[in-house]
Amino acid sequence: MEIKVRKIGGQEQEYIEIGCHAEDARVKSIVRFVKGLDGSVSGSKGEHIYEIPVVDIFYIESVDDHTFIYTYKDSFETNLKLYEFEEILKEKGYLRISKSVILNLMKVDSIKPALNGRFLCKLTNGEDVIISRKYVAEFREFISRRAGA
Repeated sequence: MEIKVRKIGGQEQEYIEIGCHAEDARVKSIVRFVKGLDGSVSGSKGEHIYEIPVVDIFYIESVDDHTFIYTYKDSFETNLKLYEFEEILKEKGYLRISKSVILNLMKVDSIKPALNGRFLCKLTNGEDVIISRKYVAEFREFISRRAGA
């Protein structure tokens, strides 16, 4: 098996492509290994299904019984529920910040107090998300644990 590595520009999304005659056990093992490095989740956009690296996710939101994954400039729908994402992402720097949103804390640019005991998070892509009053204490505890680690 030949292995090729090609450097791409900083604006291009990193990817791995496997050329094979059949998707056999060896290929499936390689795919599982690579996915396990950082982890990824499946999401759909239109008729296409994508594997979204966990590190690329900004936040996950549930709206009207649908769950959406938001990246830098795209959004994808997924079949997983928020509680399932909480379990999958609990050790990867994600935290529930409201009844309907789980946030990747590595994508937060700044945080400031908002009205009624809530906090406003400005994300590195320019979007704003709100930490609801109910989740502020858990958010503070999570941040202080991470700062002490």
